[in-house]
Amino acid sequence: MADPRSNAPQLEKYYARRASEYEQVYEKAERQDELEWLRGRIPALFRNRTVLEVACGTGYWTQYIAKSAKKVLACDINEAVLEIAREKAIPGDRVEFFKADAVTLEGVPGGCDAAFAGFWWSHVKRSGIERFVAGLATRLEPGARVGILDNTYVEGSSTAISRHDAEGNTYQKRTVRSGEEYEVLKNFPTPEELRAAVAPIAREAHLESLNYYWLLVFTLK
Repeated sequence: MADPRSNAPQLEKYYARRASEYEQVYEKAERQDELEWLRGRIPALFRNRTVLEVACGTGYWTQYIAKSAKKVLACDINEAVLEIAREKAIPGDRVEFFKADAVTLEGVPGGCDAAFAGFWWSHVKRSGIERFVAGLATRLEPGARVGILDNTYVEGSSTAISRHDAEGNTYQKRTVRSGEEYEVLKNFPTPEELRAAVAPIAREAHLESLNYYWLLVFTLK
């Protein structure tokens, strides 16, 4: 099976460099209505659940999920973003931030009855999605609720796609405040691809499609 981490070093370096400016992505004027809806919708999905948050980044979504969840176990590979996440005003008894690889999930505890991944799916190579999905399922209880949030490509709002590789993955060139430029894997799956990817582990799944975002919600078998 293909290694979904083959793009990881560049991605990790990019997000470490961008940590302090990452949340600017949530300031785009045209996206505010949808973000407001998501800030209500996502916590509602996880009310009273113990949630594994994969690739939590700076904790932007963690702070909202923690308002309704019983507990959030939030992991990321980058200490730079975790430092920012830990500074958020989230009660310590509601969240635990820790370092872990979002692809392999090595060291991630089991037993959670929910999981959330925001803007992570698009950074996994197409050939690695099957492995990621299967690995996530092993960390969760049967019947767990899973929410996957990511971007829809919108011309004029999304960063332009710079190239495609032979596998069909798409990439963007992104520049951080320092002027450094990075090529970042960023895929935009179709609804059919999303449903097919979770079919082996999901009892039921539904896709909530917005203009700028999509939210896939499913229940584990």
